[in-house]
Amino acid sequence: MSIELPAPISRYFETDKTKAADAVAQCFTGSAVVRDERKTHAGRDAIRAWKEQSSRTYSYVVEPLSLTEAEGRLVVTARLTGDFPGSPTTLRYAFALEDDQIADLEIAP
Repeated sequence: MSIELPAPISRYFETDKTKAADAVAQCFTGSAVVRDERKTHAGRDAIRAWKEQSSRTYSYVVEPLSLTEAEGRLVVTARLTGDFPGSPTTLRYAFALEDDQIADLEIAP
């Protein structure tokens, strides 16, 4: 199933497929924050390091399934499949956008 995502979110998921941590970090504002697996990553350098680590540790594929809005955020429900414990799983990616970039991302079950 294909869904229409706002450009910054679509760019994030497309860039994540490449596993290029620097390119993924460029999807975010300079002061962006990512919260994933109970850890907070603030700023592009920390986001780059987070993406490098997760891409090095796991092979995975993300399939966006739906898009909703909740509490001022755009929430993408996605299926995550890979070589990690609990695969496959469904995750919620809650995005806050700013100037055609991602200002905040929280990834949660």
